[in-house]
Amino acid sequence: MQSMHDNKILFSREKHLNPTGYVGHMRLMLTFRPQEEFPKSEINRHMVRAMIYSLLIGTPYEEVHDRRTFKFFCFSDIFPVGDFSPEEEKHLIISSPDEAFIETLHDRILNVNGLHLRTHMLDVVSVKVFRLRPGKTFITGSPVVVRTLEGGYFTFLHRGDFEYFLRRLTLNAVHKYEAFTGEKFELDEPLFTRMVPRVRKNGFVDIFERVRIKDRTFTIAGSAWKLLEVPLNESNREFYSFIMEAGIGELNSMGYGFLNPLKRQKNRRKWGRKNGPNPSQAS
Repeated sequence: MQSMHDNKILFSREKHLNPTGYVGHMRLMLTFRPQEEFPKSEINRHMVRAMIYSLLIGTPYEEVHDRRTFKFFCFSDIFPVGDFSPEEEKHLIISSPDEAFIETLHDRILNVNGLHLRTHMLDVVSVKVFRLRPGKTFITGSPVVVRTLEGGYFTFLHRGDFEYFLRRLTLNAVHKYEAFTGEKFELDEPLFTRMVPRVRKNGFVDIFERVRIKDRTFTIAGSAWKLLEVPLNESNREFYSFIMEAGIGELNSMGYGFLNPLKRQKNRRKWGRKNGPNPSQAS
């Protein structure tokens, strides 16, 4: 069996002159097998985030856990969806507009014997890094969360104000980008020019998830979107590349608001079982 260390990727050390040490946008795909069977209900986003934070201990990114502002990373749902078994490989994609952050995770995963997801041990099958270019359409890979001015979570069922939802998404994305780059940025149009929600079988758009952190349980509301169109051009391409990796909406470091570029059907057909999971279409 080929050693994971043989696949280690060499990264450029060139840094741009900004406060974050930004060097580019990158994603990491982690493929693993659990050592035992357990139901998917035992795992939530907080546990996945805790696993990521544990990999950052002893690195320059160790303080990210305590940062009280944007954390500039996001992650997908674990896929394929379903219970965990040693007989089936699972995948997780972590994205960040900070290439050095992904590089750090990549190196740490290569040098651990296994990973802990809650109390369960995972055997690492592979870890790969890759880049994606933003297109004019996206799809969400996890629910998008927006807070209300009152401090709760926005729902279309109770509020139904689409203009508010889009305005909050746009402001949040611009503020994140400005915080990351240290530069002022203006978006001439709303973040998305067309949004098609993923409607549930009961006819609702809202998705409610219960997350337990220590001894407290929270209900978080979000929404999934099967088509998000953007006014992509040369003046905003870097901005949309940023939000593709940072995530949209709030609670990105909890795995909410994960984005994938929506490829054409002919490109999706290229990624079948023979080639394994398509990193750009995980959801």
